[in-house]
Amino acid sequence: MAKKTIEVRAKYKNGITTINALINHPMEAGSLIKHKAGNVISPHFIQEVTCTHKETTLLTAQWGIGMPMNPYLSFGFNGGKKGEEITLKWVDNKGDSDAATTIIK
Repeated sequence: MAKKTIEVRAKYKNGITTINALINHPMEAGSLIKHKAGNVISPHFIQEVTCTHKETTLLTAQWGIGMPMNPYLSFGFNGGKKGEEITLKWVDNKGDSDAATTIIK
């Protein structure tokens, strides 16, 4: 995927950093047929999402065909400080991937 597909924000409050991310991805389960063209849609879905902070993996999520189109992810962790970086990455079943970095506010 050529364009940026991740919008990610991180906010620190009372010792907890909350990450909110929206990922633009079709998340096709496959086996659906486009009615007008009659073509079968092949599966195309995010397989793994990872989030890191200071070289520490905060989250690794294994996703599949059950996730909706343009999935939203939100979670929190103890720690982090304003000004530090958070990186979110995904890889899908077709080898596409993207990553985005944000600063904790």
